[in-house]
Amino acid sequence: MKETQASALDNYRGVWGNRIGFGERAALVIIDFAKAYTEPESPLFADGVPPAVEETVMLLESARRNGILVIHTTVVHHRANFIDGGTWLKKSPVVKCMIQKNYSDFCDGVEPRPDELVVTKQYASAFFGTTLAPTLMSAGIDTVILTGCSTSGCIRASAVDGVQHGFRVIVPRECVGDRHPGPHEANLFDIDSKYGDVVAKDEVLKYFDRAQHGNPA
Repeated sequence: MKETQASALDNYRGVWGNRIGFGERAALVIIDFAKAYTEPESPLFADGVPPAVEETVMLLESARRNGILVIHTTVVHHRANFIDGGTWLKKSPVVKCMIQKNYSDFCDGVEPRPDELVVTKQYASAFFGTTLAPTLMSAGIDTVILTGCSTSGCIRASAVDGVQHGFRVIVPRECVGDRHPGPHEANLFDIDSKYGDVVAKDEVLKYFDRAQHGNPA
């Protein structure tokens, strides 16, 4: 462990980092696993995303097998002028590449099934300006498992909005990725400290298996 990280843990200990745990009913939300992040020639390519996609395949299979609600998100903007991207695209114009080539296509192995909801979004958070929160609420969901990319962008923003909407936010660390380990680890630290629980993928798999037998807690 790096000295700075150890110092941060010491500084936060006893102040931040309370565990919230899993609730009674969960949804798996797969955020923006698009080929823009996995194709090396794409300007959004991120080294940490392909491994996160591979790790998520098993999690997705388990969710489907155990009857867990699965929701995917994708980024969609107005092709002519990107007016629906607002200031976000002025700050991050690279996101416009999502409409090029096949960059908005879902990554292999984590594609939505016909019966799974795909939420389209224009900003970082999966909750902002979308139907995600009311959809989850109407389904009786109290726990949101966030996977996808990027850790420092859409995962972080969705974690913050998730807890602000009253959901228990769980992030399996193997199933999120970024373009650099520094921002990736820093944002996992912040999420775990203030907005949700960052856990091992195996903890989520065990929770899904318990959910099948009616005992998720």
